Amino acid sequence: MTKTQLSRYLRNHVVGQLYDDSAGERAGTAIYSLSDPRDIRAVRYVGQTSVPKRRFLQHLNTARLWLPDERPFWVAALELRPLYEWIRELYQDEHRLPTMVVYEWLATQSQARLRERSRIYECLQQRLPLLNVEAENARIQMTLL
Repeated sequence: MTKTQLSRYLRNHVVGQLYDDSAGERAGTAIYSLSDPRDIRAVRYVGQTSVPKRRFLQHLNTARLWLPDERPFWVAALELRPLYEWIRELYQDEHRLPTMVVYEWLATQSQARLRERSRIYECLQQRLPLLNVEAENARIQMTLL
């Protein structure tokens, strides 16, 4: 695919693979997950955003899928590279891309931060292979308890 075709493919994917499973008003900050579309219960990333569609597209664009098969050297924060490596691996497997599921909306940023961390801990208790930085910090804290 050309970069233009890929851009169109990503936008269409975001429209078709973003699910809002929350109840109530969709305002404030959303807590979401990214998963392999073959098993959306196997969460790989938990995050928060006020605009899920835009954030989903940011994740996909940051993976720079139009570049040759390389490690995502352009991601400055080393701890974020595994997420974008995972997205690139998914794409290499029959052009698959993650699915985003929004779980809930929270009124304040502080509520969202607490709920995101809580969701990360829930996923870790289920032994899900999370890729976000907070998950690694939580894993370390859980082993110290």
